[in-house]
Amino acid sequence: MNVWTAIAVTAVSCYAVKLAGLLVPAGALERPLVKRMAALLPVALLAALTAQQAFADGRTLVLDAKAVGLAAAVVALLLRAPFLVVIAAAVVVTAGVRALTG
Repeated sequence: MNVWTAIAVTAVSCYAVKLAGLLVPAGALERPLVKRMAALLPVALLAALTAQQAFADGRTLVLDAKAVGLAAAVVALLLRAPFLVVIAAAVVVTAGVRALTG
């Protein structure tokens, strides 16, 4: 399969998924379980992506500067810091650990 075939298949698949979402009846979307799942699913996906990026290196578990930076961000969140401060804390701590450990 060449690259353009893969791009075309991906584009058609994305369109089909979007169309399927538009074809769902409004009554099905008003159910409490569906509303709750729609509210919680993005949080779960973001948490999984964050964990995978922070702790995985291919097929192995890695605890390095990224994990320490994530811990600093969690501490800043627990202290109710503004979003930019949380990001800055994670960046500064990660950079500091990388500078100290090489």
